[in-house]
Amino acid sequence: MEIGNRKSRAFQPRRSRFHNSQFKTQNSKLFNKGFTLVELMIVVAILGILAAIVIPEFSGHIQKAKESAAKDNLRLLRNAIERYAQDHNGVPPGYVNGIIGQRGTIFIQFIYCTDSNGRHNDSKTPNGNYIYGPYLNDFPKNPFNNSITIMDLHDDVDMPESATGDNGWIYKAEGKEIRLDWPGTDSSGNLIYDY
Repeated sequence: MEIGNRKSRAFQPRRSRFHNSQFKTQNSKLFNKGFTLVELMIVVAILGILAAIVIPEFSGHIQKAKESAAKDNLRLLRNAIERYAQDHNGVPPGYVNGIIGQRGTIFIQFIYCTDSNGRHNDSKTPNGNYIYGPYLNDFPKNPFNNSITIMDLHDDVDMPESATGDNGWIYKAEGKEIRLDWPGTDSSGNLIYDY
């Protein structure tokens, strides 16, 4: 049997070295397609380091953008208050017929047309006696809490010492004073409530 096996091996065609090396190369490619655990850990560590560098920088830009939007919205509201008062014989928004209105009156008086006494008609087109305004297309949001709610303070109530963040804005018609209702400081260390 041994002789037969030798003979049968002797008559078998031999594969060329090129074919064997090609076969090994193809198998090697199959095994080398993935990453090793060490390589994956290195990539994850590099991504973590980059995130630790970029995220605080990105967060700082978001904060500064909110601060800038807050200042712009305050400027817009303060200008609208002055324009409204000019059109209504020096009476600021928040009063209807010379009497302080209900909570949210300033919102309505800014986005709808009003008459000379501060009454609105739910129209954004001047008509009839409602010839003043609108002073704003939409009431701006407080960029820190995305709220448009307004705390209207009556004449006998002082402005709060500090903000709570419960409303978008705090408004006192008597002094035409409007502030952001947001506690805390900005990126320069100034109180946001004092903008």
